[in-house]
Amino acid sequence: MPDFALSFDEFVLAASTDTLTDEPAAREHADAVEFRLDLADDPLEQLSAYDGELPIIATNRAAWEAGGASDETERLHTLETALEDDAVAAIDLECRALDGGVAAADTETAQQVRTSAREAGVAVIASIHDFEATPPREELTALLDRAADAGTVGKLATTAHDRGDALALLSVTHEATAAGKTVATMGMGAAGQHTRAVAPIYGSAIGYAPVEAAEATAPGQYPLATLRELVDGLATPTNNDV
Repeated sequence: MPDFALSFDEFVLAASTDTLTDEPAAREHADAVEFRLDLADDPLEQLSAYDGELPIIATNRAAWEAGGASDETERLHTLETALEDDAVAAIDLECRALDGGVAAADTETAQQVRTSAREAGVAVIASIHDFEATPPREELTALLDRAADAGTVGKLATTAHDRGDALALLSVTHEATAAGKTVATMGMGAAGQHTRAVAPIYGSAIGYAPVEAAEATAPGQYPLATLRELVDGLATPTNNDV
């Protein structure tokens, strides 16, 4: 039986997909599979039938955060059920769901899912997405701190409109990592695309990419093989290093 343990002490490249039959094609380049339950047909059945080798990050993204799951209570219960599968090494929970940005009963459920994950030894990626902009640097720092405090990994994805936005995101990534926090950051959109390759240098713990470009689940994603090559190439020491 494969070892599905997943550590974020080193960079993890996740192949994003709504079909677990993509897993064999992802093995050469990915460290994990992000399974988008909210976009999948029969997601729990797919999990039960999974016989792949890569650990799974289970994401059931809410419609209010650009996902496909519209029923808040149902999506959280589905995510909790996914914890029962041995291949699920991490789950993604939105910070808004965890800290009172939804109905009180659903916040309580989200917090219970987080507790269940921790008890099962499953990592929690606490995520924040801004599909409109990249906030000012002070706000970025506060958002990243909020996410890191809420989960095993704090994830912050913002929309970059220029190089300044990208630079600000990379800078707060570096600062958070230097402070001992485990974070994952990425700039969405054309102006932020390069951050997906560069952010790991500054400490970002997770990257996401589709196996094929046409299957992208967020703006600006590189195809999996391309992102693997870029990340590995940038991480390789050269004679010019100082």
